Amino acid sequence: MDRGQRYDHRAMGYRFLSVDWRLDDPSIAREAFFGLTSFSGFDAVFLDPLSISHRWRYDIAPSGDGIRRTDPGRDRGLGRTLSAWMVRRRSEAEDLLSKRGGVLICRFRPRGESLEIGSGAEPPERVDRYAWLPAVNLVDRQHQFSFPANGRFVARHGSDVVLADSGSPFEGYLLQFDGHLTYEAVYQDLLSTPIGRFATVLARNRVGDIVALEIPFDEGRLVLVPAVEGVSPAQEARALLDAVERAVVRPAFAAKPDWLPGYAIADEEALVDELAGLRERHATLSAKIEEVSRKLQDATLIKRLLYARGRFSVLPAAAEAFASLGFEVEETTEGLKLQSREGDALVAIHSTEKRAVGLPPYRQLLGAVDRSVTESAEARKGILVVNGSRELDPKHRPTQFTPEVLRGCQAHGFCLMTATQLFKLAQQAMASKKADHAKLRRLLLECDGELRRVDAA
Repeated sequence: MDRGQRYDHRAMGYRFLSVDWRLDDPSIAREAFFGLTSFSGFDAVFLDPLSISHRWRYDIAPSGDGIRRTDPGRDRGLGRTLSAWMVRRRSEAEDLLSKRGGVLICRFRPRGESLEIGSGAEPPERVDRYAWLPAVNLVDRQHQFSFPANGRFVARHGSDVVLADSGSPFEGYLLQFDGHLTYEAVYQDLLSTPIGRFATVLARNRVGDIVALEIPFDEGRLVLVPAVEGVSPAQEARALLDAVERAVVRPAFAAKPDWLPGYAIADEEALVDELAGLRERHATLSAKIEEVSRKLQDATLIKRLLYARGRFSVLPAAAEAFASLGFEVEETTEGLKLQSREGDALVAIHSTEKRAVGLPPYRQLLGAVDRSVTESAEARKGILVVNGSRELDPKHRPTQFTPEVLRGCQAHGFCLMTATQLFKLAQQAMASKKADHAKLRRLLLECDGELRRVDAA
């Protein structure tokens, strides 16, 4: 079959279920964790455990020591119901993996806030987001891998995901979304078991913590993967289905024994040497790719002006744009402070999906300019940068500020400009880096009210 051709899942008889994980594909059924549909009736289940703990977080307040507890004799059945649900889902997951040889793909989250169920007479039962996980014990001559008994799901957040070059189809799924992966937890073994002897590490972070893992359950597989951000549910569904399809025909995991190198075959050593050389070249090329990627990200930073929102995304882009015009730029709690030979200015910037930016950003800028006069006797120009209808192509955006904002800027001599205009000015400046750009700086500092066309500035 052509690799570009998609399988017809229904024709092949595969059944897929997503549990609290939005995946848009007609071949994937949907269910909630506390729903009726059984896991064991499917070939692959995609599960996001994030919302499981909502069942007790919003109904049971923490005790004085910060732990949530419930007495099954007094909570109208809540504790016993939750315990029964965990037992049921654990049994279904075990049947899916061990008896059916299926695949369970779980988004890797921290365990979250747990709930202790007990009346005090006996040790309480503790449930959390992963209390439903089935147990597996794998042993060799020297080590034992017990999951999840000896595993810790340590809460750590980052995007420094480094793929392990395992060859697993599920690592291929992660590779498709490189740059969109964000982990919220890392896996650690309490006994420092060499995980690679029993399972397939798919990805780590830059300090070596495991952030994606594929664990064999007889012929089945439990796969823990980090979250994917900024990707459509349909695109993620297609990638997951492709990974499952390729995993079905892939041999089950088996660790290579220590004595295997003693059984060499012809050409094996030459191929091993060739592979080592290729990996070395791959490492060098990967480092170069990362370097050029950083340069590209820095070079295109000002593009965020056109579409992004939020202080930590838009302000750096605006700072870079004003710096390209020759201003000395300082980020403040309220916006940006600009300095130049031609004059100084304070900048407020606001980006929104709404049609037009209203008065709050203008009032923020007005207050900042007023304080600069009263506190330091330094009169600074006010520049208000607005980005309304940010999800539309800039060519098709209507007026991006309200009449009240325009009147206020005119009355106080503020420069009112769009983020698109600032982007175009920065484009001009970056195209001629050796120029002083004093003309462009004066254009902003001498503007009272709305900034007109900047194409010929």
